[in-house]
Amino acid sequence: MFGPLVAKPGSSKNNQTGSWRMLKKPKFLHKNCVGCGMCKLICPEACIDKKDKNFYEPDYSYCKGCGLCSYVCPKKDIIMVEEE
Repeated sequence: MFGPLVAKPGSSKNNQTGSWRMLKKPKFLHKNCVGCGMCKLICPEACIDKKDKNFYEPDYSYCKGCGLCSYVCPKKDIIMVEEE
């Protein structure tokens, strides 16, 4: 019988999982952002931080490139670009 597999609290910051990103990553254009914060709310990795008013930026050390932030942006100020 198997028990539950549980990671210790706070261990995710030790595992920089950005290298798992597939082919694209989000690029925040910072042109039309209205500061709604939808990108930050939808991010499954919680790797988008508000740096300043209407200025959000992902931490690529943890970003998986899922594209949800780009999808929900009402101003289309986030685009997905090819991984370098």
